[in-house]
Amino acid sequence: MSDKGRHGAGRTADEGRPEQVTEGERAEQLTEEERLLRRRARRLSAYRSAQRTLARLGLLAPLRERLALLDGADALYDLDEPSDLYGNGVVAALEEKVAGLLGKEAAAFFPTGTMAQQVALRCWAGRTGSPTVALHALAHPEVYERDAFREVSGLRPVHVTSEPRQPTADEIRGFEEPFGALMLELPLRDAGFVLPTWEELTEVVEAARERDAVVHFDGARLWETTVHFGRPLPEIADLADSVYVSFYKSLQGYGGAALAGPKSLVEEAKTWRHRYGGAVFQQFPTALSALAGLEHELPRLPEYVTHARVVAAALREGFAEAGLGWARVHPEVPHTFDFQVWLPYGVDELSEAAIRQSEETGTALFINAWDEKGPGLSMTEVYVRAAALEWTAADVRTAAADFVARLREVTGQGSADRSGLPSQPPAQRAP
Repeated sequence: MSDKGRHGAGRTADEGRPEQVTEGERAEQLTEEERLLRRRARRLSAYRSAQRTLARLGLLAPLRERLALLDGADALYDLDEPSDLYGNGVVAALEEKVAGLLGKEAAAFFPTGTMAQQVALRCWAGRTGSPTVALHALAHPEVYERDAFREVSGLRPVHVTSEPRQPTADEIRGFEEPFGALMLELPLRDAGFVLPTWEELTEVVEAARERDAVVHFDGARLWETTVHFGRPLPEIADLADSVYVSFYKSLQGYGGAALAGPKSLVEEAKTWRHRYGGAVFQQFPTALSALAGLEHELPRLPEYVTHARVVAAALREGFAEAGLGWARVHPEVPHTFDFQVWLPYGVDELSEAAIRQSEETGTALFINAWDEKGPGLSMTEVYVRAAALEWTAADVRTAAADFVARLREVTGQGSADRSGLPSQPPAQRAP
């Protein structure tokens, strides 16, 4: 629903943008931060009260609902066993299960993916003798982690590309300086949750091997890539020397991550996990929620991906039928069950239209914040989960048309289409 700011500064996706101020707000003399926080609170309230939405995200659910995730946990693990202490018990059982699912020798549980990836690449740097990590400029560590690779782990990130797409094999082969590890984010979230083709991925991995570099997958959302690649998880993970996966982004767990790879690497990683402060006293609630996600959500992910393609196509059709001059769903055919929508309006206009639709109709089509991408051009992320399976393509088209109508009300356009709307988005090329 909201993102950390660049380098993880904690800025929500509703902050840092201009907003129209009402007369009442002027009278109260609200600061910009207060106005933005009010909008965020209103957006989340509208989402929570909506009867229909494309995704019910566990991270925003009340505590009672979150605790219900552990109902039936006795079928996942023997609850008469002693609780975990510093990574044994149920945590060790989770590690074994993840290693098996990914076809790796071993896995280590980490409280965060930020820690898991720093540790993985630090261990690889010791083996390769190079602290240089090649990765995309839009990769999570470069955008959201406050330069942790450099400041904490002594690693040296270099950018293979900054284009809103996956790196190519030619770019890997032709990169101007040596590197010890290549890190690939699959999917690349900030480029639109995009993935390479299977052939492109295998060529990129081969190009890295030609340069004697190890390959690490930032697979926070790797669980949801099987439909696009047409391959099972072990075959996908087998391309990489090590893989990080998240337990909450796709699987709705309470948190946590795992690093999977060769047993010797994982054992060293556990040593560094302790040094980084990741040897947590007890983690059984998070571990049990991860087991629940693997049991109940993982088998459903391909269904969500398939339905996301229906939703994306219906959004395009709904915008066109409503007479919207330009709109972009990216990718046109989603690679996972998340994708972007780009529209040639400002953040304030789009936010107000989306919130009004939720408040007035009980249908929350766009639940995430909008992000300014240029003058009069904004983007939001669309998530498709179990709740979306109740929507037909006709439902999505109807909701899209209703959203466009409210957008025209907000902008004072009435029932007429926006005049002079460009055939391409202004000021900046969409991805």
